Order: sequence, then C-alpha cells, then structure tokens
Amino acid sequence: MLAKLADLDAEHAKAVAGGGEKYLARHHARGKLLPRERIELLVDEGSAFLELSPLAGWGSDFTVGASVVTGIGVVEGVECMITANDPSVKGGASNPWTVKKIFRASQIAEENGLPTVSLVESGGADLPTQKEIFIPGGKLFRDLTRASARKEPTIALVFGNSTAGGAYVPGMSDYTVMVKEQAKVFLGGPPLVKMATGEESDDESLGGAEMHARISGLADYLAEDERDAIRIGRRIVARLNWRKATLVEEGRRATVVEEGRQGPSRNHLPYAEPDADPDGLLDLIPSDLKEPFDPREVIARICDGVSETNGAAFDEFKPLYGTSLVTGWARLHGHPIGILANAQGVLFSEEAQKATQFIQLANQVDVPLLFLHNTTGYMVGKEYEQGGIIKHGAQMINAVSNSTVPHISVVMGASYGAGNYGMNGRAFDPRFLFTWPSAKSAVMGPAQLAGVLSIVARAASEAKGKAYDEEADAGMREFIEASVEEQSLPFFLSGMLYDDGVIDPRDTRTVLGICLSVIDNTEFAGTDRFGVFRM
Repeated sequence: MLAKLADLDAEHAKAVAGGGEKYLARHHARGKLLPRERIELLVDEGSAFLELSPLAGWGSDFTVGASVVTGIGVVEGVECMITANDPSVKGGASNPWTVKKIFRASQIAEENGLPTVSLVESGGADLPTQKEIFIPGGKLFRDLTRASARKEPTIALVFGNSTAGGAYVPGMSDYTVMVKEQAKVFLGGPPLVKMATGEESDDESLGGAEMHARISGLADYLAEDERDAIRIGRRIVARLNWRKATLVEEGRRATVVEEGRQGPSRNHLPYAEPDADPDGLLDLIPSDLKEPFDPREVIARICDGVSETNGAAFDEFKPLYGTSLVTGWARLHGHPIGILANAQGVLFSEEAQKATQFIQLANQVDVPLLFLHNTTGYMVGKEYEQGGIIKHGAQMINAVSNSTVPHISVVMGASYGAGNYGMNGRAFDPRFLFTWPSAKSAVMGPAQLAGVLSIVARAASEAKGKAYDEEADAGMREFIEASVEEQSLPFFLSGMLYDDGVIDPRDTRTVLGICLSVIDNTEFAGTDRFGVFRM
C-alpha cells in the first residue's frame, strides 16, 4: 500500500505542477499567485481543503488536473465550493476534461446547497477541442444562474485574462471582484475585435478592471492586488448570512426555520476517536483482491469509538444472516450513519435482501448511508439463478436507486459487475465517491473477462468446423487481461471522473467527516416510496 501511495503522490504532483516549471516561474515573475496559493489564502487559516477530481484527464493527451482546481473549503466559517483556473496550463483554457470536472463540482454544490467561489483566470475554450466543449459548455453558465436562483450565492474573483467563455463566469456571478491592472474581461480580445469590426483597441479600455468598475459596472469591487481581492471575497462570504439547514438533537434530525431562512448551524455532538489506529488501514487490504478481509476492521478505524454519547462504536444489523455483507449503525465525527460493507466479496440472495431491508430502515429514520465496496458482484450458477438471485439483486438496486437519504461510497477493493451498481457506484449518483489505491472496477475481473471471450471464440470456431488456434487464443487472453487490468485501476477511473478522488486510506475518516458536514447544509429526508419489489 505504501508503494501505491507513493505512486499516487507522484500523480498528484503532476497536477500541482500544472503547465510545468517554466510556466510556473513565468506566472510568479508577473507577481501572480498560483491557483492553490490563492485557495490557501481564501480558506480559513488552519482549515482543510478537500480537493476534488485532482487526477481528471489522467491517461489522456491533456495535462493531469484538467487546468482547473476544484474542491470544498471553509471561508469565514462557511463551506463553499471553490473552483480555480490554472493559468499555467494554456492560460487556463478549458479542455473537455475541464468542462466535465467543473460540471461535477457544480453538481456537488447543487446537491449540498453550497455557495460557489470562482477564482477566474481563463483564456476560454481550448480552440482545437472546441467541438467537444462548445455545445455542452453552456451548462456551466446555466448552472451558475440556477445556483443564484436557488439562493446559493456565486462569487467571482478575477485575477487575469478572462476571455470569451471565461468572461461569462464573472458576468453571471452574483458578486464580482476584479484586480486592478491585472483582470481583463472581454468577450473578444483586441485581435478578435480588429478582425470582426476593424476597431483598434487596447486591453484596458476594452476590458480592464478599472473600466468595468467605473464604466460598464461589471465589477462590483476593484481590488488593489490579488491578496486584496481575496480579502474582499472573504468579506463577501462573511456577509452572506449563511446558516446550515439542519441540526441534530439527540441523534434525530430537525429543521429550524427562522425568518424565512433555514438555520441555525448543526449542533456538533461530542464524539470519541476511533477504537483502532487508522494507520492499520494500510495493512488490511490484501494485494490479491481475491483474498477476503473483515470490513469491521475498517469500520473500527474510521468511525467514532465507544463513548457515553455514542455507546457502542458499531451496532451491527442482522449479523448472522447474509454474512458476506456487513450492515449496521455508527457515528462519524458525531454524524449518524448507516453502513453497508462487503465482507467476502460475493453478494448472494441473502445479502441482497438484507441490504434492501437496511436501506429502507435508513430512509425511515433519515440517516445517510456509507457504502464500502469490496465485491466481485452477485453470485452466478444454476443453484443461485433458480434461487432468485436476479430478482433479489434487483430489489437491492431498486432500494439504492430510490433511497433519498444521502449516499457516500468508498471503493476499498474490488467493485465488479452489478455489485458496483448494488453498492451505489457512480451511475447511482452518490453525493461523494472516493477510491483507495487498492481499488479496481470493471464489468468483471480481467482473467474472467478474457476467459469468457476465449470460450465464446472457441465455440464459434467449433460451430464453423474449424480448428481453434490455441496460440492466437493465448495472445488474445494476455492482451485482454492487460487491457482490462489497466482500465480497472484507480488512476484510470479517476481520470475519467468516475470518482471524486483517490485517497490515502488513513485520510478516509477526515474526508468522510468533511463530506457529512457538507451534506448537512441542506435538508434531507428518507422516502417510503420505492419501485415494485419483485417477490
């Protein structure tokens, strides 16, 4: 695991390096801060910043990180979605992965009721890839205006050139701050204006910060420098009168309405640190994912320990039935949660029925659900098909699909086949989904998939009365296994934005604590309406 974490650190370093040493030095030489430096000054001192999708674009032709930083940070005590263009990568221009990454950030902000702070310095679309950006890219502007309509404030701090599509972010934000003699906001720069109209103009008169503050009115605040812009941004957030929608009293959720707004902030219940050392998480996951491990050992290292408030650290539900799936109740940083964790990999009918009931119970008492993945999928074979594995698996997926309490998923090990669906994979829109470096996700294991294709090819050859080429079969199997193995690894999947980040297992408790706190920004309730359960 330490070796895999070293590889992860190396990939994260590529994202932090942006456009490379030459362009970072050039940016600093202009007296400008890098995106993560801006974020560090923006968030409250000593608070955590949960960066999202840092490996976006990994394995593609684009720079790892997709020329934008997104994440959740606390500004003046308010949890905010923060996006920051990286101008060291092609001037902060947006490529296809940039757009997808910002869309994901917007989705998280919407689902969790977060204000958005955009740190803007973008050259607009990466023109060679415009065909992949232009049509879907309009959603970015739609999301900003809809956030404002939901009374989720949007704030733009403009640090440099913001051209074309980049100009609409400050144009559509509720509050806009521009840095004097640095911010340049225009739909078309001087060269484009010259080509389109023949007009001669310069950056300042066409789109300078002072012009927008004094003449066009686009700038609400004129900042002296970058640090002043960040100071102003923090003061804007401080004046939002922002309060969380929910609080917890004695383990129950309640909503308080005060003068038409939802509040006050959540009551933080006391909690104990985990009963077991989180460092032990590094030893729990076998290098061979076919080997089972006990997820209770994971739960003991990420959830609150025994205390007078919490009682038992983990109250297991149905422990003697469907033992390949562990279910039960716990707290994490004081937040009540229900947990579904794979134990032996395979999901049988008993596990599916147990999960279905447990999800319904969580919805009955309005408790968020945490899914800890290590499954090879639902069991196959004549005995299990006759026993109803399809309909029982369908019941579980039905329950996951229609549950309305927030879901969070962590892929610890394997997440194969329909087991990925039943355990609330990306397609089922968990509020957050993170993976460990040990994780793998695919339709099935590499050896199984290659074996299936081999059997099908062999049967087709026999049906035609031809001799089967064993040498070609061995080569095909080797190629398929290698391809599936590569495409099921966490860096590849994270690059595709199929998760919100690959994390160090030891950070799981902290990451989940931030997520659960963010979830409490909006009111939620469980449902009693599910699709038809085929009995």
